[in-house]
Amino acid sequence: MLDPKQLDDLVQRLSSALPKGIQTLQEDLGRNLRTSLEAGLNRLDLVTREEFDVQSAVLARTREKLTQLEAQVAELERSLGAPSRSG
Repeated sequence: MLDPKQLDDLVQRLSSALPKGIQTLQEDLGRNLRTSLEAGLNRLDLVTREEFDVQSAVLARTREKLTQLEAQVAELERSLGAPSRSG
């Protein structure tokens, strides 16, 4: 989820981009815009940066282990004289 400060900054930038006539309603519009953004973002299936980084590290370790296991299988196949697999 977005940091509340980031959300406030986004709301402020969107509000300031509006025409002058509408900017007079900026405070009310800002609250409504923030509520709408929060509701929309909450409906999305998002993860935090921390969660993403943890899962990326797990995936990297898994790929490394898979590469090691593939090398072991290939070596065992060579030692047994079995034809190697491709693909």
